[in-house]
Amino acid sequence: MIKNWTNRAFALLEHSLKPIPQELNELDWKESLSPNNDKLIRHLSAFANLPGGGFMVFGIEDNSGKLNGVMQKEASSIIEKLSSLCRDAVFPVIKLDHSVELFQDVPLLFVFITESAAKPVYLKSGTIEDTYIRSGGTTRKASRQEVGGLMLNSKTPQFEELHCSSLKSEQEILNLLDYRSIFKLLNKPVPQSNQEILQWLKDERMIDPIDGTGYYVTNFGALAAAYNLHDFDSLSRKSIRLIRYEGVNKLKTEKEYPGSKGYAIGFSGLITFIRALLPSSEIIKNALRTETSIYPEIALREIIANALIHQDFTIRGSGPMIEIFDDRIEVSNPGKLLPTKKIDRLIRTTPESRNEILAAAFRRYNICEERGSGFEKAVASIELFGLPPLKFVETENSFRVIMYSPRKFAEMTVEERIEAAYQHSIIKYFSSGGMTNTSLRERFRMGEKQASQISRLIKDALDAKKIKPKDPTMGKKFAIYIPYWG
Repeated sequence: MIKNWTNRAFALLEHSLKPIPQELNELDWKESLSPNNDKLIRHLSAFANLPGGGFMVFGIEDNSGKLNGVMQKEASSIIEKLSSLCRDAVFPVIKLDHSVELFQDVPLLFVFITESAAKPVYLKSGTIEDTYIRSGGTTRKASRQEVGGLMLNSKTPQFEELHCSSLKSEQEILNLLDYRSIFKLLNKPVPQSNQEILQWLKDERMIDPIDGTGYYVTNFGALAAAYNLHDFDSLSRKSIRLIRYEGVNKLKTEKEYPGSKGYAIGFSGLITFIRALLPSSEIIKNALRTETSIYPEIALREIIANALIHQDFTIRGSGPMIEIFDDRIEVSNPGKLLPTKKIDRLIRTTPESRNEILAAAFRRYNICEERGSGFEKAVASIELFGLPPLKFVETENSFRVIMYSPRKFAEMTVEERIEAAYQHSIIKYFSSGGMTNTSLRERFRMGEKQASQISRLIKDALDAKKIKPKDPTMGKKFAIYIPYWG
């Protein structure tokens, strides 16, 4: 199969050999592999730091540029050695591609060292100052200024893109990742051949192939689709913990359910399992008695998905946790809010995520709502179920969302009523222009005779500066209220 870089390599080699043999920044030709590993590592570092990457071509006489060719056994040995150096001798890991091609009817080994997104690429045995670049057709050590320039042009890899496994074979990859469940979530047929599956996993950024010798599983691949997260040491503590307590405190644990599946493939089963643990209420519909959870499923899905997506993976030793009490559910994740976020602006706010690859995948897999609408849908469903408002709590190293079981208006604290009015004003602001006394009464399932209680609540919310009149000149009877920032 012709590589997409072959024509470029041929053109560079042609330019390098004629009219007078000369080496270029982008290409270096050799008769055979040098026994000097240090020299090879410096070449690899330099080409990986070069914009667009570069080529090493084997089978050309060193001094004259005469095409001698390369045997398949020798080519395999060269690739094996270079691949090992790319994995073990430089940081970050370098990717290679290679092909034996006929050039002027002579078989030559072309090795393409791709440009590294994360720079500088330096010798693992040294420091960042042991960085090499191409200059004037040769490889030399980079100056401090040049190292700084490489850093400015570096793309810092996202957590999801980093490797979480050792090098795996094709079959090991297929045994570690439940790709079938992901295709089911996408409502797509599973490809027939292993090569098609592996190519899809690569395109999905779940695996990272390395120069034909194997594959690394990425953090995203394991977090989304691992049969068992405990197969990946760095992610084993990121599995979901589910704890059911007796009563309304943590004095007595009824049972703990440690999770092990990847988030995406295990999400539906997790929600089903949680619903089975939750208290339910009996309703009569079409003359038939049915059981329904006292918590809306859409709120459960959005709150839990939010915790998984927005956790801070750099905090070691802790992962997302779901705690079920008799009167509430608490969902927490490691990490504080992003600096750009305010705790009272989480509903229908501008979407922003620490882990955008994971967030985008959850939306494509139909696990959570579109960008920015998750908490809005959760609050709307909570109002329909007559629950107290969502409570957001930020601690030093975590963020927690609390959803309470049903309580009547009279049973809520003043603070809860004000927060419910504020959250209701947001929902109404984006759906019908604003909140009224009538809409707030309906939110609390109260009748017209209780309008005065709602008027007092609106006054409390105004005094707390959580809401404001949409039109200050309008009388109270027909007043419309919006969030304080509206």
